[in-house]
Amino acid sequence: MIRTVIHTTQAPEAIGCYSQAIRVGSTVYLSGQIALDPATMQMQQGIEAEIHQVFKNVQAVCQAAGGDLKDIVKLNVYLTDLIHFGKVNEIMALYFQQPYPARAALGVASLPRSGLVEMDAIMQLTP
Repeated sequence: MIRTVIHTTQAPEAIGCYSQAIRVGSTVYLSGQIALDPATMQMQQGIEAEIHQVFKNVQAVCQAAGGDLKDIVKLNVYLTDLIHFGKVNEIMALYFQQPYPARAALGVASLPRSGLVEMDAIMQLTP
């Protein structure tokens, strides 16, 4: 299988040695996105702003790979405080429609750039 690197300026540049996403066949593996504004590389402030920015970043990478949020089959959400789980659900409903992707939400000790939320995903494109 051929591996294709996915890159877009509409999502933040990688802040380490990784790609925004890798496509293998019709499957796209999206790296974790935090709430960096791609234009300024500055973090959004506040949980709601962070969640919205993360979804926008994930969507930009999906689109660069030839898909959209509706093509995500697995979404992982990492939160530094699980008290924000309800807010993730509320905001996620603005970006996704049924059928929703499979999802995990995990509490973590910390995230890059002192973020409050990070998400990664697997997307399945129609061949």
